[in-house]
Amino acid sequence: MYFSGEIVISSFFEALFANLVSPDTLHFATEKQVQKELNKLETVLRTVHAVLADAEEKQLKDQHVKMWLSKLRDLAFDVDDILDEFATEALRNKLKKDKQAHRSKVRKIIHSFTASFGPNAFLFRYKMMNKIKAISSRLDDLITRKNELQLRELDVGRPKRVIERPPTSSLVNEALVYGREYDKNVVIDLLLMDGDTDVQVSVVPIVGIGGIGKTTLAQLVYNDNKVQDLFDVKAWVCVSEDFNIVRITKSILQSVTCDASCNDVNDLNLLQVKLKEKLSKKKFLLVLDDIWNMSYNDWTILRSPFEVGDSRSKILVTTRNQNVSSVMKTVPDYSLKELSNDDCLFILAQHSIGAKDFSGHLDLKELGEQIVKKCKGLPLAAKTIGGLLRTRVDPDAWKVVLENEIWNSSEEQSGIIPALRLSYYHLPQHLKQCFSYCSIIRKDYEFGEEEVVLLWMAEGMLQQVNTKRLQIEKLGSMYFQDLVSRSFFQRSSRNKSQFMMHDLINDLARSVAGDICFRLEGDEKISSCARYSSFIGSRYNGFKRFHTFGDAEHLRTFMSFMLPNDGDCYLSNSVLIDLLPRLRCLRVLSLEGYYITKLPDSIGDLTHIRYLNFSYTKIKSLPESICTLFNLQTLLLRGCDRLKHLGSDLRLLANLQRLDITDANSIEGMPFGIGELIDIQSVSNFVIGQGVGYQIRELKNLSDLKGQLSISGLEHLVNAQDATEAMLFSKFSLDDLELKWTADVKGDLQNAGVEKEVLSLLQSHKKLKKLSINLNIATSVISLPALGQLPFLKALYVKGMDYVNKIGVEFYGENCSNAFPALEILRFEEMPQLKEWNTYQADEKTGNFNCLRDLSVKKCPKLLGSLPSYLPCLEKLVIHDCQLLEVSVPKHSRLYEIEIVGCKRVRHDGSFDLCSIKKATLSNITWFSCLKGLMLGLSQTEFIRVGGCRELPSLCHNGAGWLARSSFLRNLEILNCSQLVSMGISIGEQKEEVQQIWSCPKLAYLSSSGYLPVGLKHLWTDTCQMLESIADSVHNKTCLESIFIARCEKIQYLPDGLDKLSHLQQLHIECFRNLVSVSRLPSTGLRVLHLSWCRKLQALPNGLHCLTYLQELEISNCPCLLTFPEEGFPTNLTSLTISKPEILEGLIHWGFHKLTSLKRLAIYGGYSDGVMFPHEGNGMMLPCSVRKLAISDFPNVETLSSKGFQNLPFLECLSIVKLPKLKCLPRRDMLMSLLEL
Repeated sequence: MYFSGEIVISSFFEALFANLVSPDTLHFATEKQVQKELNKLETVLRTVHAVLADAEEKQLKDQHVKMWLSKLRDLAFDVDDILDEFATEALRNKLKKDKQAHRSKVRKIIHSFTASFGPNAFLFRYKMMNKIKAISSRLDDLITRKNELQLRELDVGRPKRVIERPPTSSLVNEALVYGREYDKNVVIDLLLMDGDTDVQVSVVPIVGIGGIGKTTLAQLVYNDNKVQDLFDVKAWVCVSEDFNIVRITKSILQSVTCDASCNDVNDLNLLQVKLKEKLSKKKFLLVLDDIWNMSYNDWTILRSPFEVGDSRSKILVTTRNQNVSSVMKTVPDYSLKELSNDDCLFILAQHSIGAKDFSGHLDLKELGEQIVKKCKGLPLAAKTIGGLLRTRVDPDAWKVVLENEIWNSSEEQSGIIPALRLSYYHLPQHLKQCFSYCSIIRKDYEFGEEEVVLLWMAEGMLQQVNTKRLQIEKLGSMYFQDLVSRSFFQRSSRNKSQFMMHDLINDLARSVAGDICFRLEGDEKISSCARYSSFIGSRYNGFKRFHTFGDAEHLRTFMSFMLPNDGDCYLSNSVLIDLLPRLRCLRVLSLEGYYITKLPDSIGDLTHIRYLNFSYTKIKSLPESICTLFNLQTLLLRGCDRLKHLGSDLRLLANLQRLDITDANSIEGMPFGIGELIDIQSVSNFVIGQGVGYQIRELKNLSDLKGQLSISGLEHLVNAQDATEAMLFSKFSLDDLELKWTADVKGDLQNAGVEKEVLSLLQSHKKLKKLSINLNIATSVISLPALGQLPFLKALYVKGMDYVNKIGVEFYGENCSNAFPALEILRFEEMPQLKEWNTYQADEKTGNFNCLRDLSVKKCPKLLGSLPSYLPCLEKLVIHDCQLLEVSVPKHSRLYEIEIVGCKRVRHDGSFDLCSIKKATLSNITWFSCLKGLMLGLSQTEFIRVGGCRELPSLCHNGAGWLARSSFLRNLEILNCSQLVSMGISIGEQKEEVQQIWSCPKLAYLSSSGYLPVGLKHLWTDTCQMLESIADSVHNKTCLESIFIARCEKIQYLPDGLDKLSHLQQLHIECFRNLVSVSRLPSTGLRVLHLSWCRKLQALPNGLHCLTYLQELEISNCPCLLTFPEEGFPTNLTSLTISKPEILEGLIHWGFHKLTSLKRLAIYGGYSDGVMFPHEGNGMMLPCSVRKLAISDFPNVETLSSKGFQNLPFLECLSIVKLPKLKCLPRRDMLMSLLEL
């Protein structure tokens, strides 16, 4: 895909000038000729910089200017590389002088790994001189071309070019609006609320990304009948990009008076006095639509006339920028979310075929559903694509749109990217650079703020004059939050600490970045201009895939993104050994998640590198050469569970700011001298090695540590006083501290008796927010330290304190009645001797834990008594394996989730409701009968899991279904209930979306009505031996998307109506002893069909060949299945697994080659007579699309046919099992694409 992009390099030049006059550069420019060339370079660059604003403005209309800017950008990057080499050499020499004690070792390292810079400063300067002259020559050519293009220096005060958006009005065609009824009612309710007595007029902001429908929502609200009757005066003003107070005031006045006589008046005072007269004591509604930028001062001036109105007056604001809303709002923002796919489908139908649905064009419905998925809830996208397809009812035309990216349409036709591009044009230069860099992030990837900021920092995008290094990440955080406030990033719905880019915002990033950013997709070629790149990791990544990077020697970012749940991913060694050494300009290298066992020494040649991420790889040690990467700022080794040794000279990495070795649990100890890294800000885990307990003293000098710190290996401390030397109490930026003692392989502590004193000496500062104490078999600690008086402590984790038998006054401190004033999370785990927990809650006013939200107690088998009774803020309660504990549900709580597993009983007397609980797990409760009152109280629960309750015969109490009252139930799981006979409810009337019934051997039926809930989407039933049917029939409106049924031996048939389930995508039928046949299946939608171990199944489903959307088919171990369907298989299959001779023979006769989309083929048995595979007949010719081939149980095969494999040019994985007579493989040249054998 080619993107034209917009070249923005002004902010890059600012950093360049700072580096040109840096001490590091000047130190190595002492030779007159070098100094002269550098001075000339700076002078000419400043001349060019002066015309950049003009060039950046003209580039969109003049391709010659864009080409000039592109060449200038390439040159600027090359200059930056040269200056970085100066800085690196200066740092190298400084280390040689400062580390006299290690001089011989340093010289050895430098000699081994940095020969490319020459043996002495003279040769270095000579080489750099040649590079500077080459740059100067290129720059002279650009100066000449600049004059030819007539680029000039612009006035500083000259207004910036803006892209105008068409003005809006208050009118709206409500018939064309879908899915905003709820949003409209919420905003109207906000307008109907009484105003705050402290403010004269309330401001209600609607915030969201471009194209999401903010203006449309405001129009719906403005024209609603309730709103019409509520206000004396209404006015609508389109503010747009130019926040001109005179113009806006004039527009409001004209709207209020319906008089254009003030059109020629430009005196703000006269206009505001007149407007004040008109609004005095009136109840008015003012809509300010599409505000982009506004200062607090502007707002105070604009709002002056509004303060004389009725206090119930309202101002409704729409904006893309949360910073704008924060200036104006008096109530929280209303963040407008994306539409559902169904609502987008209505919009698409209305604008494409002029109808509300596709009932008259069923051949377009499936295509329309897939198209709206690409719209990602953006109504503008659905409307625009509908317009492009207006009156076109040919499915081929719709397929063209489906198979192409939305922005491929010309921007004049599309309107989607231009609508979003407006937001981009309003960004300052430094944010444009940071945002466009994010185009390398794959779609649907969730990222954290810190993750992105570290990448920006590595690429030098956070440079600021006079900014100290310790402020850089804070600067990056400001940049990030600015992009969040402008709706470029949005919070993930799954994880509130993570962020995402909407797909169309991602497309915008790629559009504005152009060819400087490259995402490897398919066979695309990288541009010579590319500096930042990424690729999505797959299971097998051969060198051939990365061939396009061979000439990208100036690349600065080489980054992989893994897809979730992709298993182990493998990378060709040629990428590490041959490709990476050629990418000598890299600043960022991330190969996270690959099955890499060893890193090459050539990593040390990447002298510009700032960011290395080898997290979740299988490396055992870091090469010593990594200690020569003097520019390295970030080293991420999270989850490297085989890593034992960090580089021995890690102390030489003077610029290292972040070392993450979280969950790298095999590390034997920190390298000596790590305390010399005085600028390091984050060390996730400080590991104290065996025999060097005193090394904890190296923490003393790491005074800038912030965030989270885990200290493990504390069992190796011999002298407890060493703990004092760590000076944790002085590290005020630490928020999260974890202390870990671990027993040796015999289960004993090596220095028993020391740990109690160490625990008392490792005192942190009082502003600590989270503390974790993990003492595994800590024989000498019998009480918890006094932690209750830490005023800012929000989270406390205590684990493995084997001999603590009581939690009492010593835990709370002097003031027991008001301990833990800020604590929100409290967890006790693996405390086998704990018998008593004194909560010291005398009454509700003096109780402890008043802020506690999350309470978890696990594996405390001797704990008696009760939990704290007054927990007003409690949202989550987890109790596991506390066999003697009787759990009472706390009163007056906000309990959202309850999880009780392996306890004696649960009490709830019914005196208060449990309507706040949305998720409940109840498992292995000894006296399950005690749960009746609790279950009846779960009237608004959305998720219920009941497991291991052997006494439970029915989900019924006194003839009433425990779950019948719960109309909110969405997910029901019943597991390992051996006596359960009846569900006890007419489940067809419920609204579950997910239902799992597992290992309930006496369960006879799922629903007394014989029907499944219409809203059910996922059904999973396993090991229910008495179950005869999942339902008598299913309604054609049932929303089922997946069905998994296994080991239900009495089922003989599937319910009628499966072929009417238009949403069904997956059907798994496994281990059915009595199933004879499978009824007709839905011809549209079904993508996965598995039939396995069905011993009496005699025929495949009728019309199997008509399942045109089927992609994955498995037919295995069905011995009575004797015939292959005459019409064959669906030709769109991408994965096929078969293990039956008759099916294989029929498939050969029908022709394997017809499966032209097949990527994965597995054949198990059924080839008893063949001696060659594949057979060289036409029917056995395998499709050339196959990438993964597995063959097994071929007793007589002797040869794998070279001719057959010649037809498999994309084969990556070949699995051969149980071929006892196999003598030879195909010729090597037939397997050149193979990655795994």
